[in-house]
Amino acid sequence: MIDKVLFLKRSFSIQCTVISALLMREVITRYGRNNLGFMWLFFEPMLFTAGISILWYFTRGAHGLSLPIIPFALTGYSTVLLWRNASTRCAKAIEPNISLLFHRNVTVLDLFITRVLLEIAGATIALIGLSVIFISLGLMKIPSDILTMIWGWLLFCWFAFSLGLIVGVMTEVSETFGRTWGLLTYLAFPLSGAFFMVEWLPHSAAQWMLLIPMVHGTEMLREGYFGPLVNAHYDASYFALINFVMLFIGLALLTRFKNSLGEE
Repeated sequence: MIDKVLFLKRSFSIQCTVISALLMREVITRYGRNNLGFMWLFFEPMLFTAGISILWYFTRGAHGLSLPIIPFALTGYSTVLLWRNASTRCAKAIEPNISLLFHRNVTVLDLFITRVLLEIAGATIALIGLSVIFISLGLMKIPSDILTMIWGWLLFCWFAFSLGLIVGVMTEVSETFGRTWGLLTYLAFPLSGAFFMVEWLPHSAAQWMLLIPMVHGTEMLREGYFGPLVNAHYDASYFALINFVMLFIGLALLTRFKNSLGEE
């Protein structure tokens, strides 16, 4: 029993070392060592989200929203950046890193974990950083229920990882999927709940929208921020179940893909 515990402890330590080294390599490869370097990891999503939020602020009359426009845009676009960037970064992630797989302790799963972790870190820092800035400038109020926001964000991180696994493998085995994934993200963008609250939709449309898992996470995030100002519709257990199923599918696809690599 003690030997098994020591083995697991040593394996976990090696895995952490591998992931840490891959993270450093990915950051340097992606952003280099000059100028802002790794800070672009969160500056990029911050600039994009801030730009969209400010644009919505100055055109708020056209949107006709009764809710504060800055936090509405921030809580919507941050979630989109999280799942979209994580999945897109996992697409075709193996080919440029194929040489790393000759190292005994580096696996395909490590490559996906590294990329998703970076995107989660960037999106999370961007969301927190922009919230602090906007609250300091008086453009946002302090969230009503921070725990609900954290819970919703964690479920979104889980969703981003599961989706990244599926997209990462599928883009390796299917050229058609790889070429159309970018288009699919654009089609999913307006359906993710970033632009609307379920409460605003007709009943029949709302029922269909609640089949989309991202809508539940976005509604959770907005309920956590706006509190009693909104009547959010979501089911956290449904979102978690979808994440679990997607994770299972992603791991199954990954196992099959690794077996095919071994056969080659």
